[in-house]
Amino acid sequence: MTRAASLAWRVTLLGILLVLTLLTALRLGAVQLTSSEVVHALLGDGDIAHVNILHELRLPRAFQAALVGAALALSGTTYQALLRNPLAEPYVLGVSSGAAFGAVLSVVTGWSLHFVWALPSTAFVGAVLSMLLVFRIAYSVGQRLDTRVLLLAGVVVGAFLSACIWLVLTFANDESVRTAIYWMMGSHSGASWRSVTVLAVTVLPAFVVLLWLARALNLLAIGEATAAYLGIEVERAKWIAFFTATLLTAVSVSMSGTIGFVGLVVPHALRLVWGGDNQMLIPTAGLAGAVFLVAADTAARTVAGANELPIGVVTALVGVPCFVWLLRRPASQRVL
Repeated sequence: MTRAASLAWRVTLLGILLVLTLLTALRLGAVQLTSSEVVHALLGDGDIAHVNILHELRLPRAFQAALVGAALALSGTTYQALLRNPLAEPYVLGVSSGAAFGAVLSVVTGWSLHFVWALPSTAFVGAVLSMLLVFRIAYSVGQRLDTRVLLLAGVVVGAFLSACIWLVLTFANDESVRTAIYWMMGSHSGASWRSVTVLAVTVLPAFVVLLWLARALNLLAIGEATAAYLGIEVERAKWIAFFTATLLTAVSVSMSGTIGFVGLVVPHALRLVWGGDNQMLIPTAGLAGAVFLVAADTAARTVAGANELPIGVVTALVGVPCFVWLLRRPASQRVL
């Protein structure tokens, strides 16, 4: 089977899974719908209550979950390829904490109420600054980029920023604290067509950029000298990839809160099944991340009856055992 045919059937398989997962998400909830009722409501000719439930609540929520899942999976795939480390992902590297700190500042100061782009903008700035701080710390140890030091620096910076978040919340009013804590636990309950639009205009171009960089990421995995010899502008490719992955993380966190382990679990599951070729991995990771987070969000709002679980809890219940398993695997069995 040629590479194009192999990619086509993988994308088709994941596309079918995504459609089925989205259909399940649209059917399940406080008001259970049949597949026929969902189709009629989507076409606008069903029961008016069903039409409103789908168009105003479940559709934007499902689309937001799919886009955030794709963004986090793509971000994790990119970080792991660049750092050549299977444990790299936005949550572990401190990028998510930086975005969360910026977003909490926006909520506490009231900027998010007055400016539409305040929350995603501050989240992006927080993510970029935290990433720069992590790299500065890593470079300062031994004057070279040791990926183990980088991961440890990410953990330390993430813990520091978490402390800063709680310090800020200590002096905030009760309403801001409730809003910030609920937001940090991760949820798609505030999904709207506006947030879906913001995510779409960010994730889709970023996906194209990462697909364009896939060959460069494959060569960088072999070594920077080899990549440069084969015509890759190494520094330019690395900075574009880091910026794109950080942008995806920042926008995702600003819309849905901190949701961990998606960028860790999804790329690894795909590498184990289909290998580590980034030209195949990037398109499939985006689709698989969307499937994973739509399924997690559906579970979060249905398994506990009237009480909705924070989606970060659901992804952590799946991600932590996978994380421990990855740590215990011999290095020779890791595929990058």
